[in-house]
This record gives sequence, structure tokens and C-alpha cells, in this order.
Amino acid sequence: MSVTIKEVSNKKELKQFIHFPFSLYKDHPNWVPPLLFDEHETLNRAKNPAFEYCEAKYWLAYRDGAVVGRIAGIINRRYIEKWGNKYARFGWVDFVDDAEVVKALFDTAEQWARERGMTGIHGPLGFTDMDHEGMLVEGFDELGTLAAIYNHPYYPKRLEEIGYAKDVDWVEFEVKVPKTLPEKAERVEKIVMKKLGVRVLQAKSARQMLPYARDMFHVLNAAFAPIYAFVPLNEKQIDLYVKQYFSFIRPEFTKIVLDKDDKVAAFVIGMPSLSRALQKARGRLFPFGFVHILLAMRKPKYIDLYLGAVRPDLHNSGTDALLMTELNRSVIAAGIVSVETNIELEDNVAVQNHWKYYDARQHKRRRCYIKTWC
Repeated sequence: MSVTIKEVSNKKELKQFIHFPFSLYKDHPNWVPPLLFDEHETLNRAKNPAFEYCEAKYWLAYRDGAVVGRIAGIINRRYIEKWGNKYARFGWVDFVDDAEVVKALFDTAEQWARERGMTGIHGPLGFTDMDHEGMLVEGFDELGTLAAIYNHPYYPKRLEEIGYAKDVDWVEFEVKVPKTLPEKAERVEKIVMKKLGVRVLQAKSARQMLPYARDMFHVLNAAFAPIYAFVPLNEKQIDLYVKQYFSFIRPEFTKIVLDKDDKVAAFVIGMPSLSRALQKARGRLFPFGFVHILLAMRKPKYIDLYLGAVRPDLHNSGTDALLMTELNRSVIAAGIVSVETNIELEDNVAVQNHWKYYDARQHKRRRCYIKTWC
């Protein structure tokens, strides 16, 4: 039978949309399932504040009554206003290895984008930079992370067959933790702190970091402003992310640099790797999924970096090196084996220069594809 595309229009179909990857990647050793409640919250128009300036549609592909693919189309009006590109986004894209399925899915998303006056479409991207972005094009034999997309090797091939091309790439590194902190790093740390009059918050709990949480996202908005496709988070989104994630933060792996006025100057958030725990939990916190996650949080051997930013007025001041030294000190003390950097733009030389001083390997690459028609 031919492929049928249907727009998601009710809760049952949305559940099918969210659950499809769980069957497509069943027992795959490197795929890390998302948390199901988080997917429902993000895709729910009533709960995701991004819908104040975004519109979206979701589609499922069927063959012989079975789901064989999915795709979301998103129009972010603030992106268009800021960057001047009338591009739609595609995201939440998964499909079996079938050219007819892929063409049907993307033809549908492209036609919708054309009808909405768009001149192109790019992705995978989400509503904001806090959502997953970038299709894996290298590193298929590496374990995925909660913060990034894992996909089958045939995905990029199928996109290129229907006219999609590279727009930008992100790279990822695995960084081995050294046994000791280099003396030079400690010297630089002292110089930077004295010169700039900054200090590192010595928090013992997530509660002690909470007063600085909103300021951290404001720093992120300022620092990320020139980064590819970035749109600032609004206050409702900041409130949501603080509420959702700050209770999980491990203070020893989260470093906040404060200026002389006690304002956030820079930060980096690291978390114990939850990859294996999420595989065991199969995307569910209950009834027993939370146990696997708690165990992973308690005695980690691997750390994932989630977010980091330096206030623009402190760029090239050594503040980023100060952050890395502080984080390095903590991961050494905790007996961490390695750190996963997660995605950073391939031309972000400032960040990648840090990894030159470590035993590091660039082990993954992911891509934002684009197709234009005007």
C-alpha cells in the first residue's frame, strides 16, 4: 500500500507521535529515550510558552495501518523577525528506511510552509535552543545523550536525496578528566579573579543557586544572541525551565561566576550522564524509572555539559578558562572519568580551544539541513 500522511489532531495521535521512536529504536544500544512527560509538555500548545510566538503542526506517516514516520513543522515568528529569513523549521523527525515515506513526510511539511508564506525550511530544530537540534551525521556508534538527538545512519542520506543540504554543523567532544589540575590553570584562575573582581559561588545545594537562576538565563540570552537561529527566551519560558530543571542540578558540577555586584557573569551546567539510566527507564519516571535516574545521579562516572555562557562584556577576559578550571577541580575530586561536551557550533573556536589542553576527541557531528524554494 502507498504511504498515508495524517495530521495529528487528538491525544491518541499525539501519543502515537511521541511513542513512535520507542518502537523504531527498540533495544538500540546507542539511542537514549526522552522523558515522555517532557515530550508531552513541549508539544502541548497549552503548556509550552513558545506557542505565544510559534505555530506548529505534527504529522504521522502510515503504511498498512502502522506508523512508519513522523515530522513536526514549526514557524517561529521571532526567529523571522530577528534573522530576516522566512524559514519554517522541521523537528521531531523520524522514519523507517523508505524513500517514499521520507518524501511524503517532507512534501507535507514543505507544502504547509509554502502555504504560510515561507521561502524555505531547515532543521532539525525545535521551538527554542532548549529543544533538541541537529541531525547526527557522524558518531553513530557512540552512546547518545539526553541533550542531543540520536538517529539512524540512513537519515542524512534520505534527506540529501530529496534536495536538503548542509546549513550548519555542530560538533561534540569526549574529554578525559586529568588526574590533577595543572598548576598553570590555577595561576590563571587567581589572576582572572583578581583582575576582574569576580568570585565563584560556593553553593552546597541547588537551593543556594536558585536566586541566580533567572539571571543565568538572561546571561544566556545575551551571550547566545549572535548564535545560529537563536531566539531569546521570554520570561515565561525562563520560569518554566527554572521550575523544571533546577531541582535536578548538582551544585558541584554547576559553576556560577559572580561579579563585584553579585550579578551572574558566567556559568556552566554539568550533570551526571543519564544515558544508561534513561535506557533502563524507557522514558518513564514511574513506577521505577526514577530509581535508575537517582542511582545515576548519586555515583556518576561520566558528566554531560548542558549549558554554558559568558556575559558579552567579559568575552576574551579569561572568565571561560576560570569556569573550566573550577569545573575541572570538581570532576577530579568526584572521580569522574570523562565529560561529554554536547553540541557546539563547528566554528566556535573559542570553546574548542579549551579541549586542546586535554585528552579529547571529536566523536560526533550533527547537522542542520536546509531547503529553499525562493
